[in-house]
Amino acid sequence: MFAQSENPYRVEIDLQQQSAYLIRGRQVVMQSPISSGRYGHLTETGSFKVIEKERNHHSSIYGKIVDSYGRTVIADADVDMRVPRGCKFVPAPMPWFMRFHGGDGLHAGYLPGYPASHGCVRMPEQLAVAFFNAVEVGTPVQVFGRTPRTNQYFRFGPQPQRGPWPWSRQPVGPQYEPHPQIYESRPVYP
Repeated sequence: MFAQSENPYRVEIDLQQQSAYLIRGRQVVMQSPISSGRYGHLTETGSFKVIEKERNHHSSIYGKIVDSYGRTVIADADVDMRVPRGCKFVPAPMPWFMRFHGGDGLHAGYLPGYPASHGCVRMPEQLAVAFFNAVEVGTPVQVFGRTPRTNQYFRFGPQPQRGPWPWSRQPVGPQYEPHPQIYESRPVYP
């Protein structure tokens, strides 16, 4: 059995707030925005443990279909889809993967500002790296809250951009910033 004293951290994922917390004892040491599972692919709630860590993981189910030039033909593909002649299925990259339940885990990925994954918990890359380095196999993971309903999910193609209304968040992550932001990994509470 894994002793809690060997790794003092635990992870809490709040689906309603779309936030993940790295906690040591009773202190939140890091908070990250997330994009959890969308309707039809909700992230499971409950008490889990990290059961696998893999630096360069790729999905065995989801990805995209590209043509012979590498151009995306179908962005939201799965392995059961028919692949057109001259095209191929490319598994979705899931770097800094920390599996905690079935096929679900925390990993670096695109954050559109609302739940959009197939069940995994996506985080900005710098924070995924920090969580990955802090947790070990056996680290407790608690997932709670209700996934917020949004009307911003469209099954196929790119997501439409909304106006500058306060409730319409922009994509989050270094790959979507003109000048990449360095996310601080300092305690949330002084």
